[in-house]
Amino acid sequence: MAWSTQQVAELAGTTVKAVRYYHEIGLLEVPERTANGYKQYEVAHLVRLLQITRLRDLGVPLSEVASMGRADDDPDEAIRVLDRELAATVERLNRVRAELAVILRHRAPAYVPPAFAPFSRALTDRQRSLLMVYSTVLSERSVEGFRELLSEPDELDDEFEALPADADEAAIDRLAARMAPVVRSRREQHPWVKNPGADAPRGAQHAERTMAEAVVQLYNRAQIRVLVRLNDFIQEEDPGAP
Repeated sequence: MAWSTQQVAELAGTTVKAVRYYHEIGLLEVPERTANGYKQYEVAHLVRLLQITRLRDLGVPLSEVASMGRADDDPDEAIRVLDRELAATVERLNRVRAELAVILRHRAPAYVPPAFAPFSRALTDRQRSLLMVYSTVLSERSVEGFRELLSEPDELDDEFEALPADADEAAIDRLAARMAPVVRSRREQHPWVKNPGADAPRGAQHAERTMAEAVVQLYNRAQIRVLVRLNDFIQEEDPGAP
């Protein structure tokens, strides 16, 4: 018995387009044709096509299918590699599901790092953007540290966020002076704040440059001036402070 391309594709649970593609890349031999030019697929073609579709269903790349599925092949190593890849995929999907659960529970924006989801709705768009940048260059330890800091809000943080770009120097100095004791206290309680990029995956210098650029571009002129004055106050109190 012989089958047409359409019939053999239906038997194998695939498409005519797929069968033709397997011919093109050499996975499936092209059968003989009848006098009127139609292909005639035999049982051997169907078996090979079933092998190909089965391996594809298992997730085997077409580039590797050619070396598998034959009776004289030893596919154990390829299967072990595939199993490891699938295990990694399952782990990633489980991690994503866990993160989505946190995001849904706190009704946080999907793009916010999960560690910040519990209080992300209380953050400004600028703060969320800053945290996203930080989370890409800092270690998990430092990201967790920022999460702890943000879970302890201070009214001065809100004042700083609301500071207009045209604030005068007197207002800038007053806010910086009021923020200085809070920053000193945070540094005492969380020493890592002095150098959050110390254990950054791509190095402290890369992390510091990226974080500084984010601050410069996200905050307005007056807010940058507050940070500069704040650093001056910290330096005056502790000359060895970074």
